[in-house]
Amino acid sequence: MSASGEISLTTQPEWEGALERLLSRGGDAYLELSDVTFVDVAGTSALALAAQRLGRAGRRIVVHEPPPSLRRALEMFWSDLTVIEVTG
Repeated sequence: MSASGEISLTTQPEWEGALERLLSRGGDAYLELSDVTFVDVAGTSALALAAQRLGRAGRRIVVHEPPPSLRRALEMFWSDLTVIEVTG
């Protein structure tokens, strides 16, 4: 799945819906975020919760080229969440 623009309060319902669709697929989840410019705390939390659900199923989320805001939040608050792999 790929996303673009900002993931914030105004786009939160779409982001959570996209994550739900991603979770419903089998296997690992892949997110292309190179065109995302910003992810707020709520968007980051939704991603972390989705990753926890995948981890319980033995799956993981691979996040390609996240914006600096998401990368920092993951490093600061969810560094122990090994089911999220950041690339790029």
